[in-house]
Amino acid sequence: MMIRTFNRLRPAHVFMLCMACAYITTSPQLHASEVQVGRYSELRAMPTVAQTDLLSTTITIQFPERIQTLGEAVHYLLQRSGYRLADRRAANSITADLLGLPLPAVHRNLGPIMLKQALETLAGPVFRLVQDPVHRLISFELCTPVRRTMYEPDTSLKTEDPQDGE
Repeated sequence: MMIRTFNRLRPAHVFMLCMACAYITTSPQLHASEVQVGRYSELRAMPTVAQTDLLSTTITIQFPERIQTLGEAVHYLLQRSGYRLADRRAANSITADLLGLPLPAVHRNLGPIMLKQALETLAGPVFRLVQDPVHRLISFELCTPVRRTMYEPDTSLKTEDPQDGE
């Protein structure tokens, strides 16, 4: 009786053994730089682009209401990036003025966007993002020199003051 049961199971065992051998011989061999992450999926064991270039990280951000200026927004963006904003004393007055400007409502929600592009968007097209990868600092500088002019009203124009009763 025992022999019959064994004979009945033998073809199933042989079939399974043949399938396992076929899988082993036809499956691609993993290289040292590849890691199997699923039954049919492999990944290269290497850093991602965002891990090697920290400013290329893709982000989606919604600034909280407490963030009111561009400088606060830049600090908020850089919070977990590994970078920081260069000291304001090292920046020129135009860059300091930029960071003191109010955060536009259209910039309160950004993304998905790369961190570098988000910083450039906040600064605007007149400023260029400057990065110091050694010290992991960022700053902004003008793309082209801009002359600072004070607003001076044109005195040739006459303005009339409305008088009561006239």
